[in-house]
Amino acid sequence: MSRISYREALRLALRDALAREPRAFLIGEDVGKYGGTYAVSKGMLDEFGPERVRDTPLSELGFTGIGIGAAIGGMRPIVEIMTVNFSLLALDQIVNTAALYRHMSGGQFSVPLVIRTSSGAGRQLAAQHSHSFEAWFAHVPGIRVVAAASIEDARGMLWPALLDPDPVIVFEYPALFNMEGECPDAVAVDIRSAKVRREGAQVSLITYGASLPKTLEAAEQLAREGIDAEVLDLRVLRPLDEAALLASVRKTRRAVVIDESWRSGGLAAEVMARIIEGAFYDLDAPPARVCSEEVPVPYAKHLEDAALPQAGKIVAAAERLVRGAGA
Repeated sequence: MSRISYREALRLALRDALAREPRAFLIGEDVGKYGGTYAVSKGMLDEFGPERVRDTPLSELGFTGIGIGAAIGGMRPIVEIMTVNFSLLALDQIVNTAALYRHMSGGQFSVPLVIRTSSGAGRQLAAQHSHSFEAWFAHVPGIRVVAAASIEDARGMLWPALLDPDPVIVFEYPALFNMEGECPDAVAVDIRSAKVRREGAQVSLITYGASLPKTLEAAEQLAREGIDAEVLDLRVLRPLDEAALLASVRKTRRAVVIDESWRSGGLAAEVMARIIEGAFYDLDAPPARVCSEEVPVPYAKHLEDAALPQAGKIVAAAERLVRGAGA
């Protein structure tokens, strides 16, 4: 076991992928000479050379398309899109090309492409760099969507994503970059299943991404108040691990879904619908959700904090389910 930061875990994963797979290369804005916007690829241009660590112009549409073409041609590209807000410029390539080629070619072609992108708020980067669009991509058949919310997942998700014959989007979270913890020296991460991060019996706290540490903090607060909360990290947003989701809810009989995206049309709504469809008669209370406020993410720190799910909001929602509306 080694104690490393989330940022270092991402860097180790990327270096490992480039070292193990000679067909892999990294492409994106500032990934080479600058060392990556978040210093994840620092030193890799010198180690692997300009053929395998490629800086691009500011054109997400263009360099994502290059990655798709390279993947079809037998390479294993890792495309870095600086922030999920900028992925909107590449939506046509991701949704209308990468996600559809296997289907539209009758299985003749696959697109073994990995897209890494950062998501979420909490660092005062203002609206155009802080939103959470995981649900948009999780809506699309033909791609796998995973969210690295722990140091172990940050270290271990990239390699199985690189082995997948179809496109995989790996969401990373700048709010977690300085988080430190223990990580096994040899990591094998399952990118098909959700994971219970804390066992509990009275309420399921269901989340993913940057909200996971806040949810674990809320579970500890609830424990001090006599409420035993289970924390389920969805991890894989498409396809959702419905079996793990329903198993947790059937055990605790209550559910709070925590999602940093907006409430309207968000992933939390889909999770709640799956719970109602699959475990309605197991529930002792209606599911609840804690989401970001329906506003562009503010720049000012106190407003940004107020707009996002926080441990206190999660605790309050769980208390209402366990103790009733008067809690």
